[in-house]
Amino acid sequence: MTCSRCGLVLIVDVLDQKPEWRAFTPEERRAKTRTGLPMSFIQFDKGLSTTFQPYRDVHGRPLPSKERLKMMRLRRWNIRTGIHSSAERNLSQAMNELTRLTDKLHVPRDVEEQAALIYRKALDKGLIRGRNIKGIAAASLYAACRLTQTPRSLREVVEASARRRKEVARCYRLVQRSLNLKMPVDEPVKYVPKIASKVGLGQKTQNLAVDLLQRAKQRNMIVGKGPAGVAAAALYVAAAMKGEKITQKEFADAAGVTEVTVRNRYKGLDKALRLGLKRAMHPA
Repeated sequence: MTCSRCGLVLIVDVLDQKPEWRAFTPEERRAKTRTGLPMSFIQFDKGLSTTFQPYRDVHGRPLPSKERLKMMRLRRWNIRTGIHSSAERNLSQAMNELTRLTDKLHVPRDVEEQAALIYRKALDKGLIRGRNIKGIAAASLYAACRLTQTPRSLREVVEASARRRKEVARCYRLVQRSLNLKMPVDEPVKYVPKIASKVGLGQKTQNLAVDLLQRAKQRNMIVGKGPAGVAAAALYVAAAMKGEKITQKEFADAAGVTEVTVRNRYKGLDKALRLGLKRAMHPA
């Protein structure tokens, strides 16, 4: 692989990923294509395992009883030899746990792939030894959400994993430190649609809240503060300005923070942006 401008050689001996056959028509291409599903980190064997159908042949015809017993024995030994090491058994349990967590939290497929890759790296570094598989799996999923800026809080991951918050947080710090993961800063704007949908706010109110957050960011008002609490406070202010009566408790429950947090962030927004909101705005 060379540079088209200066001719600098970038990579030598590039592996050819193209098929070894040639096709000149679409029909010929379809006839010669024999690949299956792409590799996936979510499956413990990356999707490269062999599956057996012990009851029918390739044409769908029933197998004789003798051949059926033979195929059943082959399938049994294939299952036994497929997960023979402790690392493979560990991956099998962890990938099942990740799939359960992502289904419960409605996390996209690419985030699940990222979480599976983080877990595999943690397993290669020996971080799993002596620790709970479910705790590391939950920490890997939370790290993947942070890396992809998917709005899922630690509290949501902990509730879905049924592990203690202290354990998941400790595992997350260990994974982040050991794998040297550079986490991007969470933006409160990412949490606006999620919180607004839970309390039933319209798009105009959301746009006003986003505008308030952008103005507050320019004045460095949201630095070092939890993004969910700031987003809830901005939505609370925007709803009050639009005449929508929603309490601070509803916003706090939707954002997963306390009412005190929403109240403090609201006061900070009011003071920093000089909104001049009436004192009649109260949490009840």
